[in-house]
Amino acid sequence: MHWIAPAEKDAAGATLEKRLWDAADQFRANSGLKAQEYSGPILGLIFLRFAEVRFARQRDRLETAGASAHASSRRSSRVDEPAAYHAEGILYLSPEARFDYLLALPEAADIGAQINAAMREIEKHNPQLAGVLPKTYNLFTSTLLKELLKKVSEIPASVDYDAFGRIYEYFLGEFARTEGQKGGEFYTPSSIVKLLTEVIEPFHGRILDPACGSGGMFVQSARFVAEHQKNPAAELAICGVEKTDETGRLCRLNLAVHGLEGDIKHGGNINSYYDDPHSATGAFDFVLANPPFNVNAVDKERLKDRVGAGRRFPFGLPRTDNANYLWIQLFYSALNATGRAGFVMANSASDARSSEQELRQKLIEARAVDVMVAVGPNMFYTVTLPCTLWFLDKGKAALHPSPLAGEGPGERGHNRADTVLFIDARHIYRQIDRAHRDWTPAQIGFIANVVRLYRGEALDFTQGGNEAEARLKEVFSPSPRAGEGRGEGAFHYRDVPGLCKAATLAEIEAQGWSLNPGRYVGVAPGEDVSDEDFKEQLETLNEELESLNAQALELQSRIAQNVASLLS
Repeated sequence: MHWIAPAEKDAAGATLEKRLWDAADQFRANSGLKAQEYSGPILGLIFLRFAEVRFARQRDRLETAGASAHASSRRSSRVDEPAAYHAEGILYLSPEARFDYLLALPEAADIGAQINAAMREIEKHNPQLAGVLPKTYNLFTSTLLKELLKKVSEIPASVDYDAFGRIYEYFLGEFARTEGQKGGEFYTPSSIVKLLTEVIEPFHGRILDPACGSGGMFVQSARFVAEHQKNPAAELAICGVEKTDETGRLCRLNLAVHGLEGDIKHGGNINSYYDDPHSATGAFDFVLANPPFNVNAVDKERLKDRVGAGRRFPFGLPRTDNANYLWIQLFYSALNATGRAGFVMANSASDARSSEQELRQKLIEARAVDVMVAVGPNMFYTVTLPCTLWFLDKGKAALHPSPLAGEGPGERGHNRADTVLFIDARHIYRQIDRAHRDWTPAQIGFIANVVRLYRGEALDFTQGGNEAEARLKEVFSPSPRAGEGRGEGAFHYRDVPGLCKAATLAEIEAQGWSLNPGRYVGVAPGEDVSDEDFKEQLETLNEELESLNAQALELQSRIAQNVASLLS
């Protein structure tokens, strides 16, 4: 299926973002520092601007409540009590730690020292931020800091909560792009994360990201909850692990920007392969992650005691020097009996042979693999390669048959536990610029609702609205039955060549336990195989050939050894 959306962007928001980014670029040019050295201080000031807007609104509410209470009962105001802010998930800012105070400082003042002091004050009154905020403003001249404060002050106090978050995420994305490969370690593009959350639907519960980077998975999960009229701070318990200390602090700062708190373990040589600081096995309702791909040199000797049923690596360790199936098992084993996981993975993991194929077979036979989505190239800032989104659902193994392939409720149907939904989304995207793509809200909503149709769930067009619904109606003919309106009764899932296929375990076994959507979905009638598709198919065939050649050499060596032993 081809759906290439026209490029579009909120003009006012884009102008503000560009002005702020130009200021950041000036910061870089005039300081001579690298992106990782100036990104933290800039994000720190955007964070402070955001924190002050929320603080000021709560202060106004407390002053109003205090004046009313004082008039009736002589009770004192709570405007200067940190607890009165913390109770609403808002940071308390003492007078010298407020953005407007710093903005009003003259250039003659040592602005760098004043901002450092402000950051220490914030940490003192808000313990969840201890050791998180940047305190390197003394590296910059007062003139440069004054200019940056002025630019950040242009973010209007009247913009909504989400606008601040978008500006913050824009900066995270731009820094990721600036820092190249390193930046990809801490930032996953928001449209990818939105689809992950739309499919696993983290309405309530404990959520884990064992490679959490700057925390985008948590922020988007919170946004999903808020869009469904719930309080994220009350609905989600956030747990994360981040190997890099600097990035872990960035995660905690990102959570604070969005009014969230989490138990983020970072730095100190912590490593999700060897360490389990959250006692994760079987403990989480949701797992979201974008782990590093194809990591080698993992010390598997240290993991041997954690192999087996009910442990972190229930299906065994791969013999190859590649950590993809270590990550996949960590995500699987962290889920409770009804838990769901959504994560990004290298395409090669879907078709990997040898011991990785054996591990993949065990995962499939455990009835945990729910949905596989093929993603095209250029969706990430730092790599052009395509990838695959994996979705696990431990609860589906116990499900009753659900209607698939156009069959209505009560008819024969199929057991969803014995199928996997494959979606080819490589030709669904919006071209942002020559080198980058993303998904529109309508495209995200459409893909997520294909999954809901397959699961037999109620449709939800919170993401994508009427456009997503119209496209779904166009592709999946609505039921002609009288009286059926918008909702799960209006559409039924069916396989659509070029878009989606619900493959049975028998079909998957026939494909060598491959989880590559392209093997199942096929091409829509009248559509040609693109150069990208041909290249991917050729790479897959070449990978298979290399694997078979390696196995042939291994067998040849073993036969020679056996013959030699018989003849000796």
